[in-house]
Amino acid sequence: MTDSVNIRELVLSLLLEITRDGEYSHIAISGVLGKYQYLDKKERAFITRVTEGTLERMIELDYIIDQYSKVKTKKMKPVIRCILRSGVYELKYMDSIPYSATCNEAVKLAKKKGFSSLAGFVNGVLRNISRNLSDISYPDESKEPVKSLSVRYAMPEWIVEQWMAEYGREKTEEILRAFLEGNGISIRTNLMKNSPEELRHTLESEGITVRENQEIPYAFYIEGVDYLQALKSFRDGLFYVQDVSSMKAAIEAAPGEGEYVIDVCAAPGGKSIHIAELMHGMGHVQARDLTEYKIELIEQNKKRCGVSNLSTLQWDARVRDVSAVEKADIVIADLPCSGLGVMQKKKDIRFKMTREKQSQLAALQREILHTVQEYVKPGGKLIYSTCTISRKENEDNALWFVRNHPQFVLEKMEQILPIAGKYDGFFIAGLRKRK
Repeated sequence: MTDSVNIRELVLSLLLEITRDGEYSHIAISGVLGKYQYLDKKERAFITRVTEGTLERMIELDYIIDQYSKVKTKKMKPVIRCILRSGVYELKYMDSIPYSATCNEAVKLAKKKGFSSLAGFVNGVLRNISRNLSDISYPDESKEPVKSLSVRYAMPEWIVEQWMAEYGREKTEEILRAFLEGNGISIRTNLMKNSPEELRHTLESEGITVRENQEIPYAFYIEGVDYLQALKSFRDGLFYVQDVSSMKAAIEAAPGEGEYVIDVCAAPGGKSIHIAELMHGMGHVQARDLTEYKIELIEQNKKRCGVSNLSTLQWDARVRDVSAVEKADIVIADLPCSGLGVMQKKKDIRFKMTREKQSQLAALQREILHTVQEYVKPGGKLIYSTCTISRKENEDNALWFVRNHPQFVLEKMEQILPIAGKYDGFFIAGLRKRK
């Protein structure tokens, strides 16, 4: 690996930034990969895999460590805890790395970070685990079904309990398995700039493997991407990275060419831009969000994709906008949610979300829906969507909405569960305002 940069030290700094300091994993990892673009592709892949893998498997890793350490992970110093977690991840899930290398590098890292007195402890725990990997005992599923799934699939028990109550044990395990298997990168062709056939040819000429999407003819799955910004096709706005399930929200909206659309929580702009493209540059989309930072994200993507029929507005969706009442043919309300459907991509949601936060978000969704429904014209549409698979935030809220807003009719309600290799978990409700 590169002499000037200690790759494992970068992984450690990322894990600390995410688990101790509260940074979002996708933002932290993207920042490091952007800063160290000059690193070899294999080194960058190592950073991503070990960081994301450690976060994703953290519950299982802690369970293993606690079996072989007198000091439990909860009581360890953050630096030592992160070194051990990433070390155990390497031991269990990266066969290409010799056990001795993993242990030795972890000891060096502990010393470099000022914990020479704990270097022997780190060495002892990792070597003990490396000798006993095939003998690790897991919770008995017949006696502790929730804990068994929680540890084996590294998912908090409260989430496992919720899904088992809503979907049953078998479907819950399918969901858990899908999150660990992942679904790669899905993209949507910018039809304003090129055709799907032209995009495929361009991507393949850039060394990218392209796989067709069976549901959306202008969408693809791609592999072999090291850094998106390095692709001229990405910089030129020939495609937009977006999950297939998220694309379905704009497809469900089915905008007409001359219509006016308000997207009330639009950042980073995927649905707004998709709708603007579906209108072939006609009509208008107003993309709103809460902060200047989020508006800037939308503006950047708008510029890259070359969309002309889209404007942005910084606005708190909870606040009633008198000037927008009954002005929109379509209102897109893709609202803040627990994000339990996108844990394939955002690994840290597993340990950042709680039951309490989920309940607060469900209440926030109702507050926003009650406000923004006024912007829909008689005969117009309200598209309510989330990237979670929680009934409290999805079906329950959609049904609450029509009970409390009888001027709307629920035309469609779809809960999309995550499927490995295809898409994230997502929810879409299509509501029509009576004329």
